Amino acid sequence: MTEADIRMPVEALEVTVTAPIVSFRNPLYAGVQVSLPCPPPSTVGGMLAAAAGGWDEVSLETRFAMAFHARGTGTDLETYHPLDATGGKAELTPREREFLADVTLTVWLPLDVELWERRLRRPVWPLRLGRSQDLVRVTTRRVTLRPGAGRQGSAVLPEGITPTPAGTLLRLPTSVSLNRHHTRWDGYHFDASGRSDMVVESGWADQAGQAVALLPPVHPGGIRLGPPQED
Repeated sequence: MTEADIRMPVEALEVTVTAPIVSFRNPLYAGVQVSLPCPPPSTVGGMLAAAAGGWDEVSLETRFAMAFHARGTGTDLETYHPLDATGGKAELTPREREFLADVTLTVWLPLDVELWERRLRRPVWPLRLGRSQDLVRVTTRRVTLRPGAGRQGSAVLPEGITPTPAGTLLRLPTSVSLNRHHTRWDGYHFDASGRSDMVVESGWADQAGQAVALLPPVHPGGIRLGPPQED
């Protein structure tokens, strides 16, 4: 999709994903379960790949925009099954786990609308967001996105968008290679309150004025392979 395409109204598939509880472990912290305030693009891409039946069924050019909001947060205990230095099972370890409650994820897919509509109506594999036990409910509808700026709200925005959005600049995994040896990291702006009325140059906006900004491609095939990265 070119810059010229972004200056025109476009039909997109709006995907609404809801779940009572989710948790997105921050991979930059070892030994503790710190949750990110929003799902990484790689996690959302993985959910779409599950609907399609695997990454082999997903185009390298697939891109999406997203917004996310959690209505609550909390901490509980979860039992971990760690491995010792030899790879064997060590003693079970209870740890505190941060989680997000009553969440809504909105994803906009401006390409292959009919194809993704079919895939999400009858996904090949169960759709989850984050951990394997966090099943989600998904609904879709076709919408028209207007070109121009939009209100930041609960959008997840790529670094470099202007003016600099409110909230936190997060370092999130965009895509993860199939063998999990390589990760592409990018910067994203996110305001967990979802209340920012700042107008940002997002490229598109929905009918309510919510900013809709395309994120970088998430397909693992777009990662340049080299020595394993130190994440």
